[in-house]
Amino acid sequence: MKIYTKTGDGGKTGLLGGERVSKRHPRIKALGDLDELNCSLGLVLSRVKPRCPDSALALPLSRIQNDLFELGALAADPKNESKAENLEMSILNLEKDIDEMTESLEVLKNFILPGGSETAARLFYARAVCRRAERSLCEINEENPALKNAVIYLNRLSDYLFTAARWTNKVFRETETSWKRPSP
Repeated sequence: MKIYTKTGDGGKTGLLGGERVSKRHPRIKALGDLDELNCSLGLVLSRVKPRCPDSALALPLSRIQNDLFELGALAADPKNESKAENLEMSILNLEKDIDEMTESLEVLKNFILPGGSETAARLFYARAVCRRAERSLCEINEENPALKNAVIYLNRLSDYLFTAARWTNKVFRETETSWKRPSP
């Protein structure tokens, strides 16, 4: 089987169910943003090694990558035949993971700048991509509320990625850099 089909050469692509839409369609934009988010998590995972301080991230991030495929199926399905019930448990899993990491972190008193260890910086970047994917899904959700749980999932995922970045900096003993208001 060849990887290329040539069916997209005219600027159209298929959704679940076979409908052909422009590659500029909001659903295709959302799919691209979800794909980029998944790739950014793959970059994070490429840095997470067994027996390293951040190895506890490997399992949750792998689970999240699979969840993102589920979100992609929902976004690609204009007839809403894909099921979103798995997302409710996934949202609870993210909340549990956030709560567990937060227990070991200092309470935030200032805005912090992205950075620190390489893994944390990649997590901060993934968070920015996640927020873009969330905005893309919000656009579709406005016309089709079936994606409500997908929007909630991405909102929670951005919180998870922020917390995971802070947690990673803590386990690598990297100092968080507080944002400082510029002097007049």
